[in-house]
Amino acid sequence: MAVNTVRKKYATFVLVCLLMFIVSCGSTPATNQDSSTAEQGASASTQGRLVIYSGRSEALILPIIEAFKREHPNITVELKSGKNNELAAANLEERANPQADIFISTDMLTHINLSKEGVLRAAPITGAASLPNELKAADGTWTSVTARARVIMYNTDLVSPEEVPTSIFDLTDPKWRGKIAATNTTSGAMQAQVAALKSIIGDDATQTWLNGLVANEVTFFGGHTDIRKAVGAGEFAIGLVNHYYYELQKRESTDNRVGVVYPDQGENQIGVMMNTTAVGQIEGGPNPENAQLFAEFLFTEETQTLFAELNYEYPILQGVKLADGVRAQDTFRIKTLDIQTIANDVPQAVEMMQLAGIP
Repeated sequence: MAVNTVRKKYATFVLVCLLMFIVSCGSTPATNQDSSTAEQGASASTQGRLVIYSGRSEALILPIIEAFKREHPNITVELKSGKNNELAAANLEERANPQADIFISTDMLTHINLSKEGVLRAAPITGAASLPNELKAADGTWTSVTARARVIMYNTDLVSPEEVPTSIFDLTDPKWRGKIAATNTTSGAMQAQVAALKSIIGDDATQTWLNGLVANEVTFFGGHTDIRKAVGAGEFAIGLVNHYYYELQKRESTDNRVGVVYPDQGENQIGVMMNTTAVGQIEGGPNPENAQLFAEFLFTEETQTLFAELNYEYPILQGVKLADGVRAQDTFRIKTLDIQTIANDVPQAVEMMQLAGIP
């Protein structure tokens, strides 16, 4: 019986070895595995934290963060949202002990000024290499992410297409007194627009326009979301916003009777002003590797498509399709601007708004 037991154990051992040999011969070496599987493994192994400061509203940036987390599930992402100027100030205050890894703003001008202060680290983004020079810093301290047009949206129950203002300068017409909503001095988009006007028409004419808005009893909100909802609800006839807020409102299930004008398209008019969101990595941030991962993630075709399809923005990368119904940039005249000059003019633009009485 003992001999039979030994024979059985030996036979079992031989069978196991044979099966292992067959399996190993039939398997594919790890170096030849499908590249997507290897990439998934690399993504899953990436760990640590990522602290994002965002001047964008959470509704506009959370879908992007969620997509990043799906690709890098072991990275814990912490988001701090607020106004551009508040977060820029926080980054300045924290320079001795940075808390954020990456900062996203609603306009590149904020990033240009932070770069001058040494807050942002030089970290060129591979995916943004093809962008025009005016849309990124030469040293990689900031890069534009998406583009937006400054437009006039209106409630179609209160304003007909024939009578809607076709220029931003029409917003001071007394016929619209008390019927217009715009953002206040904390809005990066409004700061950029006023700084751009300084460059285009000069200080005196810009101050006159700002004074005219106040005299016309324009209501100033802290954000564009409040404006687009108020115009949609008929609380205001007209709103001065970025184009995608109109796109968001017209797709709401209610209060969606809104129209849009891409202003100042006449022969002697200034054209549509554009601005861009931007990203920059914080000098001395605690998680630089993960910050670089996220920055690169923003410039993939998939992520740029998310910005277009979910937020109705203009992708910064060429070849990414716009969301259905969004007006193509080559169908309206855009004002060419000296970005560096405008960035330098932002502080004075804010002072001019405050001088006019804009909160």
